[in-house]
Amino acid sequence: MITQEAYEDFLEKFSDGVIAIDKNLRIISFSRGAERITGHRANEVTGLTCKEVFKSTICEKSCIVKIVSKTGKPVSNIREDIKNVNNETIPVSINASPLLNIHGEVIGVVMSFRNVLEVYKLTADLFKESVRLQSILNSIADGVFTVDTNWLITSFNPSAEKITGYKKKDVIGKPCSTVFGSEVCSKDCPLRKTIETGNTITNFEMGIINEKGEKIPVSVSTALLIDEKNEIIGGVETFRDLTVLKQLTNELKGRYSFGNIVGKNPRMQELYNLIETVSNTNSTVLLLGETGTGKDLVARAIHYNSPRRDKPFIKVSCAALPESLLESELFGHKKGAFTGAIRDKPGRFKLADTGTIFLDEVGEIPVSVQVKLLRVLEEQEFEPLGDTKPTKVDVRIISATNRDLKEAMKEGKFREDLFYRLNVVPIYIPPLRERKDDIPLFVEHFIQKFNKETGRNILSVSRKAMEILLDNTWTGNVRQLENVIEHAFVHCDGKTIQVQHLPEEIRSKKVEDRFLDTDRPFEEIERLVIVNALKKNNHDREKTAHVLHISRTTLWRKMKKYGIKKI
Repeated sequence: MITQEAYEDFLEKFSDGVIAIDKNLRIISFSRGAERITGHRANEVTGLTCKEVFKSTICEKSCIVKIVSKTGKPVSNIREDIKNVNNETIPVSINASPLLNIHGEVIGVVMSFRNVLEVYKLTADLFKESVRLQSILNSIADGVFTVDTNWLITSFNPSAEKITGYKKKDVIGKPCSTVFGSEVCSKDCPLRKTIETGNTITNFEMGIINEKGEKIPVSVSTALLIDEKNEIIGGVETFRDLTVLKQLTNELKGRYSFGNIVGKNPRMQELYNLIETVSNTNSTVLLLGETGTGKDLVARAIHYNSPRRDKPFIKVSCAALPESLLESELFGHKKGAFTGAIRDKPGRFKLADTGTIFLDEVGEIPVSVQVKLLRVLEEQEFEPLGDTKPTKVDVRIISATNRDLKEAMKEGKFREDLFYRLNVVPIYIPPLRERKDDIPLFVEHFIQKFNKETGRNILSVSRKAMEILLDNTWTGNVRQLENVIEHAFVHCDGKTIQVQHLPEEIRSKKVEDRFLDTDRPFEEIERLVIVNALKKNNHDREKTAHVLHISRTTLWRKMKKYGIKKI
C-alpha cells in the first residue's frame, strides 16, 4: 500500500481528472488533472455535489455515480458533456469504479475523465505531421506503438519501453501478441477490432505482460493508420500504465478498513470490536499504551470508520512542540499576537473542524494549555492567541498517552477534570510482550512490506531466528520489531532470514537475560535496560536510542520518567 505522499504526488502528475465521490454524491477528492480540465479548484468544490460542479445532462437522466453505486460494477468509455468553471461545454470520456468497504459495501465511486478534444487533437496531429509525430512519441508519458497489416510492430516509443521493459530494437518486426502476451490478444484484441471495423477504441482496460513476466494493468486506445491514398496501412495503439491508479483506488478503500492493524490475539480481537463500536459515535477516546504499540493506527482506524471519515484527520505530536509554541499550534493566532506573528494562522483545532483531531502524547501538554483544551471539550470553542472573539468548532478528540495520567494528577501535572473529559472511552493497546502469539504474524507482514519496498523475495524466518524473536521482551514494541526485520533485510542475501541477520543486541539477549528471569515489575526492568544501554554507549543518547529501537524523544522522556541522570 502506498504512502500518503506517493498517491498525492501521483494525483498531481496524472493528466486525467480523478475525483472521489461519496454515496451522497458529494466530492471528497479532486485531483490536479480535474482542476486543469474544469478550471475548478479542489478547495472550492470539495463537499459540493458532482451535479453542482459539472452541470451535465447525464446527472438528470442516468447518473453514473448512482448506477455504479447501485450495481457495484465499473463502467467505462462513457461519452458525455460537462460544464467547466466558465460554464463552457467540454466533451469528456468517463470511467468509474465503485469504492467498497471491508464488508464489500459500496461507499462511493472513483471517477476518471479526460477531455476528448485533447485526444482528438493529438490523433489528428499524429496523422498529419510525421516529424511532429516522432517528437510527441518520444515525449508523451503514454506508451505508443504501431503495427502494419500483418500485426508486426513498426514503432515503439520510449514510454512503451519504460512501461514494458522491452527495448525498441528487440520488438521491431515482431508480432505484437508475442511481445505483450495479453489474454485478449487471441479473442478481444482492441487493435484488431479497430483495423477490421475502422472504429476507434478508447480507454479499454486490459492487462499486458512486461519483460519480467509481470502483469501490468493498462488503459488502451486504438486508431487506424491511413496513408495519403486513404488506404489502411496498419494501426496505432496508446496504452497508459494504470498500476498507480489501481493502487490509489486500493488506498482509498483501505482508508475505511482495519487492514493496517495486525493481530489475531484474543485481546486484539476485542480491540477490533471496540474500535468498530466506538467509531460510530462522537465520544472522546483516550488511547493507552506503550510507545510503539500502534496508537496512531488505532486513532486513524476510528476516524476512517466513523461518520467523519470524509472530513479532516489532524494529528498533533504534543511532546514534539515546546510549550511556547504548543498553544499557538493548537489554537492558532492573530497577526501581531507575538513577535514573529506576521499573519493570521489557523490552529490545528480549526483545521480539524468537522473532522477529528488526534492529540498524541497528550500527557506532555503543560497545565497552562490544559485549561484551553478543557474549554474546547466542554464548549467546543476557543480563542486564538491575540483574539477575544471565540471560535466555534465541531471536532472529535482522540488522544493518546504512554504516561500514567492518574499519577500525573497526583503530582499536579495533569488536571483531573481534563482527564475525565478525555477518558470517556479508554482503549488499552497491549504491548507486544503480552501478545507474543502475534509476533509470527507481524514478521510475515513486515517481510511482505519490505519485499514490496525493496523488490526482494525473502520468504521466511528460520526456526532459531523466530525463537529469538519470540523470546525478546520488545521494549520498543511493534516499531522495534519492524526495525529488526528491516535490519535483517539489509544483511540477508538469501530467501530465509537467519539468526546472524538479526541485530547483535537481539541475538545476544545479554541485557534481557540479566534481568528478565526475575519477578521485578516491568518498569524496573525497563529502567535497568535503559541504564545499561546508556553505560554501554558512553551516555550517547542518539546511539542508545538506536540500539533500543526508540526515538531520541522517547528515550529522553523515559529517562525523565525514571529519574535517570548522566551516568
